[in-house]
Amino acid sequence: METFDENDMDYQRARRQVERLRGFYGHLFAYIAVNALIVVYNCMHLKPGESYFQFKNFFTATFWGIGLAAHAVTVFLPRVNFIKKWEDKKIKELMDKQKDH
Repeated sequence: METFDENDMDYQRARRQVERLRGFYGHLFAYIAVNALIVVYNCMHLKPGESYFQFKNFFTATFWGIGLAAHAVTVFLPRVNFIKKWEDKKIKELMDKQKDH
């Protein structure tokens, strides 16, 4: 089994990416589970002859889905994300500062 130097920058970047992926997959699981429960609840409470296809039945899935899509962009397209660029710049700045001391 290969061991990793926890002070290595490449290791730290990879570790952060794994944490982002884990967070996204947890978010995705919660989205699917909660919306499945909402669908079941809504189906059980339909009035006779009422259509399921109403905006109120898709409200949570729609707006939470927008948030989930934004989360996916930050996880799977990190170079597009200005936060990632800021993090890298800040890490370099702090490392340079530590070298000076």
